[in-house]
Amino acid sequence: MVAPLKLTAPTSKTMHHFTDHDLKDIKTEEINDYILLLIRLKTISVSEQNQRIDAIKFYYKKVLDREKQFPKIERPRKEKNLPDTLSKTEIQNILRSISNIKHKCLLELIYSAGLRRNEVLNLKINDIDSERMLIKIRSGKGKKDRYSLLSENVLIHLQEYFIR
Repeated sequence: MVAPLKLTAPTSKTMHHFTDHDLKDIKTEEINDYILLLIRLKTISVSEQNQRIDAIKFYYKKVLDREKQFPKIERPRKEKNLPDTLSKTEIQNILRSISNIKHKCLLELIYSAGLRRNEVLNLKINDIDSERMLIKIRSGKGKKDRYSLLSENVLIHLQEYFIR
């Protein structure tokens, strides 16, 4: 038989959790409170929270053989960090340093129209609407079509590229 799982949370004196309970009888709220206590006292990271939740679920599924009865433990929200952005001057310096007109057009389309790499690579000449100054993106993210704005500078460079 497997020894009972002892979950502990560090404080000034180590506090033992669930030592007075039979692990089969612990409620989901108690587990969630334990995870919250760890977050507050130990400031555990999101990945560490997920590891502990996975360990608890493993115990309920595999050790206690309660495949369909394991508790619905709340998972932490994923962090949403904004990406670092380049300044206008940095973008201009990058674009000025490119001598190949094709590569310049690709980067200008990505930057000015907010296109993804695959969206730019899949563009066709018919997707550029110079009269309405729009770009039609076919089967973008989520297999959805959409329109994006076409910059006048990009249009000039695209015309240069197609003339060559």
